[in-house]
Amino acid sequence: MTQQGTMRDFIKMHGLSNDFIVFDCRQAPLRLEDAQVRALADRKTGIGCDQLITLLPDIKNDTFMRIQNADGEEVDACGNATRCVGALLLAETGAGEARVNTNAGVLVCTPTDDPNVISVDMGTPQLDWQAIPVARETDTVTATYSHAGHVGPGLVNVGNPHAVFFVEDAEAVDVARIGPKIETDTFFPERTNVEFASLIEPGLIRMRVWERGVGITRACGTGACATMVAASRRGLVERAATIRLDGGDLQLHWDDNDHIIMTGPVATSFHGQVAL
Repeated sequence: MTQQGTMRDFIKMHGLSNDFIVFDCRQAPLRLEDAQVRALADRKTGIGCDQLITLLPDIKNDTFMRIQNADGEEVDACGNATRCVGALLLAETGAGEARVNTNAGVLVCTPTDDPNVISVDMGTPQLDWQAIPVARETDTVTATYSHAGHVGPGLVNVGNPHAVFFVEDAEAVDVARIGPKIETDTFFPERTNVEFASLIEPGLIRMRVWERGVGITRACGTGACATMVAASRRGLVERAATIRLDGGDLQLHWDDNDHIIMTGPVATSFHGQVAL
């Protein structure tokens, strides 16, 4: 832990407006407590972010990425943040791939023809009810769960738990009211991310999200992965789809090796320093 008042460099980045504070701590250690994360994430009195990212040294990979939600809770995966970190590492090394270790495993980022668009292999989705996890045995294609008229979500774990509700019109759902109630329902012992999705046309899905420990965000990479997998398992799309979020589009492909490949834009907002 750094002493109070020590200045630390950070980078503010985002993927489709899902925004992050990134501290590169591969050379100088830093571990932020939950209260510090909440203060930095505050959009009125801090820097503001959905997630705070700490890059740590890793013997076998380019970095270990620690992820903390705006409430300070450490989580295992964040797809948009992984693409952002991948972009930093690819620019730094000039290599053909960047290996980002996380609590959910090693995620491999690769460049595209556009330096502002990055692909990441998000690994294999977990589909067993105990791996989500949920409190009782259920079919994860259409779970035996309902809330406020929303029934039968698809359940997918992509490094973190997701409950995907397919609805007639995702725009009409009161996500701010319903999302937190589903997130904290006892059916989800580790809480859950909540997605509401509508099929717009073949291969195109509109999705809105309530993120666990954050709230409504303009994009969620793991949520987009979960939505594509859940839709494919129901036969709504093939094993590839465009997911349209508030912040823009992500391209998803669930490949023949059972890995989810996510491709989308990254951006750097600004560099700065903050006293910790």
